[in-house]
Amino acid sequence: MSGTPVDEVAQADRDAVAAQLGRRPRGVRAVAHRCPCGLPSVVRTNPRLEDGTPFPTLYYLTCSRLCSLVGGLEGGGRMREMTERLSADPELAAAYLRAHREYLAERDALEPLGTEVSAGGMPDRVKCLHVHVGHALAAGPGVNPFGDEALAELGEWWRPGPCVHP
Repeated sequence: MSGTPVDEVAQADRDAVAAQLGRRPRGVRAVAHRCPCGLPSVVRTNPRLEDGTPFPTLYYLTCSRLCSLVGGLEGGGRMREMTERLSADPELAAAYLRAHREYLAERDALEPLGTEVSAGGMPDRVKCLHVHVGHALAAGPGVNPFGDEALAELGEWWRPGPCVHP
């Protein structure tokens, strides 16, 4: 079992995330970003689950509305196009590598997993836009180029009112 402490997460936030995911969240450490409605949209997770299983996804997208929209981008082939651009654009590849290294540094500061695997295919491919959007929302603009790009493509992804009612 991991010795990583869990930050204080309000029960209301845990309930909201459970309603968003349709299941009890695992390894939640903190709310990393909130939707304009006030509910969590991204949680930061422990590098290991309660049973000690490695969980390399540091930022987990929870907003069901946003998850659905990002799924639409994935279904439309955006990940393949983004991956192809990595080999053709050295500046983009360098920015993506920096995002990967920052992600690893943040995760390792909590608990090193002893691996260079981060999440979402970084740094060689784009495997999961949900990871990149979560990272972009948590870290802010200018850190994860593909997360920023996906968010820009989605525009105003929120609507008045919460995506769920916990």
